[in-house]
Amino acid sequence: MDKQQYECEDHITLPEPGQEASSIHAKDNGELARVGKLPSLQHICSTVAKVGGSGGAVYTYLFVWFSTLCTLATLSELVSMAPTSGGQYHWVAILAPRWCHKFLSFITAWLVILGWLGAFASGVYMASSQIMGFVTITHTSFKPQPYQVMLLYWAYVAFAMFINIGTGRLLPKFEGFVLILHIAGFFVILIPLSYLGDHVSANEVFGSFNNKGGWPSLGLSLFVGMLGSNFAFTGCDAAIHMTEETRNATVTIPRSIMMSIVLNGSLGFGILLVTLFNLRDVDHVLNSPIGYPYIQIFLDATGSIPGSIAMASIVPISGVATASGNLAAASRMVWSFSRDRGTPWWILLSKVDSRKIPFYSIAAIVFVALLLSLIILWSEAVLDAVVSLTVSSLFSSYLIATGLLLYHRLSGGIRPYGETTVVVNTTGAPLSWGPFHIPDKWGITTNTFTVCYLIIAVIFSFWPSDVYVNVSSMNWAIAPTGGTILFGILYYITYAKGTFNGPVVEVC
Repeated sequence: MDKQQYECEDHITLPEPGQEASSIHAKDNGELARVGKLPSLQHICSTVAKVGGSGGAVYTYLFVWFSTLCTLATLSELVSMAPTSGGQYHWVAILAPRWCHKFLSFITAWLVILGWLGAFASGVYMASSQIMGFVTITHTSFKPQPYQVMLLYWAYVAFAMFINIGTGRLLPKFEGFVLILHIAGFFVILIPLSYLGDHVSANEVFGSFNNKGGWPSLGLSLFVGMLGSNFAFTGCDAAIHMTEETRNATVTIPRSIMMSIVLNGSLGFGILLVTLFNLRDVDHVLNSPIGYPYIQIFLDATGSIPGSIAMASIVPISGVATASGNLAAASRMVWSFSRDRGTPWWILLSKVDSRKIPFYSIAAIVFVALLLSLIILWSEAVLDAVVSLTVSSLFSSYLIATGLLLYHRLSGGIRPYGETTVVVNTTGAPLSWGPFHIPDKWGITTNTFTVCYLIIAVIFSFWPSDVYVNVSSMNWAIAPTGGTILFGILYYITYAKGTFNGPVVEVC
């Protein structure tokens, strides 16, 4: 890959001195805050009902949490070696063989963009749809209409755009505030459910399994039911795409990522357990007229409509930060890839405004997300497909990068930290570990386990929850994922091959 210079005035401004650690830590925690609330609560009941039961929900969550910890440790090694907003696709360009590094990097970039777009759209839709549950619980005759959810969806998108464009430097402070709210919200949910609810026995929570999806074995059923937990932890690379706005990124980002997964994984597990202990009748909550099982669980435990709404309000409020963070990460990814001339209209999308904000990249993500809302309005099966493609796309990008890292590690092609001063940012340059590094056999074991887990996660992200499917229950994620890869290949062959030379090296 040829070195290229990029004008510094088009580079996004770094935070002020002293801001970087807190800013990126708040960003990462704000992004991962949702693992303890929205997806976990959304998928608990469906997992218990069809694929795994209560015990399956517990053990798949623990497995995915540990696996995500290993994945983040591996990604932290990579970002410590080469801190860049491009993340996975930049690392692939560095680690892949010279004969294919441009092509693999290009496809990886499209997978990351697709994954973050899916995370933004699905997160906004889930959060906005919860508000309809609040209306339903207070007005039992109310029947939510799809267009009403879509209007709330647009409101979330508009607010996320305002936070990213209108406030600029306030984004880290805003997400820092939501982080505090997120932790406080954990206790707002945990304490009432622990003291007021009518609990089932520990044996029912940890020892109850089922396989109502009709799969040949319970083990296969558990792998199919793993999608909910995988989606809950999706977005672990959010902070990586803010790297170029962070000082001392080789240390700050790995530290914040690892701290956030421990914190948020713990909170999420606590919410999972207390919810399962209050889940006495799965069919009752699934068939609730409210339409949102976790709100029915809150209502059954507290017996209070205002109290249930207060507890459940943590979810859509956290969704505000999730939407803002997802939009920030997605737009930075589009901006970075456009800067490298990998997208259509890259000249426009690579620009930043006078405040050093990638306005056009943000606007592009918002525009596509609004189009997706029209498709989701047509069928909620599309939402399930968006959730699945988020997992499949992002996890595929992790898999390509970690697989190449493992290859170099086993072949002994990475020097110890401090042995060389060559910056790791070009293909063929001597590779050296960064400050964050898992030594010796522990590192090989971690990377190998991560690759195996990601393969399993990607494969099962395309599976439906039932053996026997119809148009509405089929998992259609393979269509947009495969279509994006095909589009990337065709666009690369017809146009980008002549303009995309791999990630741009910035020289200031």
